Amino acid sequence: MVKISVILPCRNEEKTIGVCIEKIKKALVGKDYEIIVSDSSKDSSAKIASKKEVKVIKHDKEGYGAAYLEGFKAVNGDYIIIGDCDNTYDFLEISKFIDELDKGFDLVVGQRKKIVNGAMPFLHRYVGNPFLSFILRLFFRAKIKDSQSGFRAIRKKRLDKLNLSTKGMEFASEMIVQALKNKLKISEIPITYYPRIGESKLRSFNDGWKHLRFMLLYSPLYLFLIPGIFLFILGLIIMARLLFGPITIFNLTFTDHPFIIGSFLTIVGYQIINLGLFAKVYAITHLNEKNKIVSSLIKYITLERAILLGILLFFIGLIIDLIILLEWFNSGFGGLAKINLAIFGTTIIIMSMQTVFSGFFLSILGIKK
Repeated sequence: MVKISVILPCRNEEKTIGVCIEKIKKALVGKDYEIIVSDSSKDSSAKIASKKEVKVIKHDKEGYGAAYLEGFKAVNGDYIIIGDCDNTYDFLEISKFIDELDKGFDLVVGQRKKIVNGAMPFLHRYVGNPFLSFILRLFFRAKIKDSQSGFRAIRKKRLDKLNLSTKGMEFASEMIVQALKNKLKISEIPITYYPRIGESKLRSFNDGWKHLRFMLLYSPLYLFLIPGIFLFILGLIIMARLLFGPITIFNLTFTDHPFIIGSFLTIVGYQIINLGLFAKVYAITHLNEKNKIVSSLIKYITLERAILLGILLFFIGLIIDLIILLEWFNSGFGGLAKINLAIFGTTIIIMSMQTVFSGFFLSILGIKK
């Protein structure tokens, strides 16, 4: 018989913890199971849970993810069920999750299809949750419609491969992102969502930002690389064209000032591309992400090669500026119409310094924790 572990993250839920435990026991009659309460409460939640003869893991760590990470350490089951103990989820629906795992799915997410009146604030229901779920589908090609639902089930042997580490509400996003990256079979089933009893601990903007920040960090392609490459190429095109003379569009002549803009776009774009590499390296070395292309790139872009490239770019820019200086000297320090070329040379010198210092920073990020 498959053993089932149910984990309840608990922080000051004395009004509902007992009800949730009783529902779980009723739903799992005749099955081999354990209930684990991961508790950081200051009220009587832990005492109530202990009287219900469940396993109570007492700790002082705050955070949604931190509670689950502590609870996972005590798990003995093959199937793991997780859900909030504020009575918003109906644990009598646990059998639906177990059935999906029995069918061969690795992770089952409860989609809050039916939301009882008053269970979810308007902005959460129609703005926050849909937006975060859309971003997850866009960035990671997921088919999940309710990525923030906390009622889930996962196989223990699959959970061990996810290397989950976030401590806050973004834990919910991390689990799905890591499941997708590890190619787990995911199922989403309809569930009912009820009004919570007691004070909500959700901080709308702060927790929403943590979810978004996590997804952006794990998908620097959208945050950094695409915008950076666009700005970098656009800036180079503008400078390259204006090096051959002014441009006239609709009787407007563009010369020096657009060249300065092109230089600015090139420098900013190059820096954003570097930030994308920083984010990806951090995700690999500190958040356990797996990416063969970037991992190979990290091995190729060594500090020594970055320094050599930086030195090369520096001398190219320096030679351009020295040629202009020499022409100015030969002309008797008179007027020079070489402003664009001077800006181009200076741009390359700035990029050389960006390259060297980015190489150092990538090396620091590459040091595994």
